[in-house]
Amino acid sequence: MLGLILTIIVVGAIAGFVARLLVPGRQDLSIVATIVLGIVGSFVGGFLGYLLFGKDAGDGLLQPAGIIGSIIGAVIALLIWTASQRRTGARV
Repeated sequence: MLGLILTIIVVGAIAGFVARLLVPGRQDLSIVATIVLGIVGSFVGGFLGYLLFGKDAGDGLLQPAGIIGSIIGAVIALLIWTASQRRTGARV
């Protein structure tokens, strides 16, 4: 169980940092927020992968395709977060 939690944190950190590198503009996120972004991206990417390909974690949790899906999901989550921040900032 501890190994799973550490894997989720490490993959979340990698996915979050890569997503922040890929999305242009400034994001005011702490390291913890970046890790949470990557973890959310992992769930989004896993859900999209399951919808598109019908695969699940039966072949193992740590796969190259899963990491790529995590990064794609983190980019999607970051774009949604950035758009919502821009929208709330415009009202002030």
